[in-house]
Amino acid sequence: KPKNRFTVAREVLRDFISQAGANRLGLVVFAGQAFTQSPLAADHAIVSQLLERVEMGMLQDGTAIGMAIATAASRMQASKARSKVIILLTDGVNNRGEIDPPTAAQAAAAMGIKIYAIGVGKQGGAPIPVPDPMFGKRYLRDAAGNLVMTKLDEDMLKKIASITGGQYFRA
Repeated sequence: KPKNRFTVAREVLRDFISQAGANRLGLVVFAGQAFTQSPLAADHAIVSQLLERVEMGMLQDGTAIGMAIATAASRMQASKARSKVIILLTDGVNNRGEIDPPTAAQAAAAMGIKIYAIGVGKQGGAPIPVPDPMFGKRYLRDAAGNLVMTKLDEDMLKKIASITGGQYFRA
């Protein structure tokens, strides 16, 4: 049983990278903001190494899906490749960033980029583990003391994929 959604996402990406063939790959990491961890590269070993350096907590909390799509699309804008694809791994709940996901997807589609969205999460949600230096792992609670649960927004992910002519899958 995986420890958390991050672990599942990393495993999915490892498998994808190992089967990517001659395709050039890049890696955009996002939480409350988005940045390029690896530019497009034919050397998959480097992309894999950079994936292993991604850690939870390296970015501010939140999920800026629109910013992640925009960052990835801008990396591919000048590419002459016949096929341009973004693999988007997320729970689909956008709560940060200056660009909403459907708008970013429309911009990607205008650049000829397809988005294959992969939903990572559990139907009905799950508690969000947070490290506590004094007590070890605990679960996130709101101001009233209620357990905060993750959500999986499959409708949003299906919409993003549909706008670009891509597909939605669930991990």
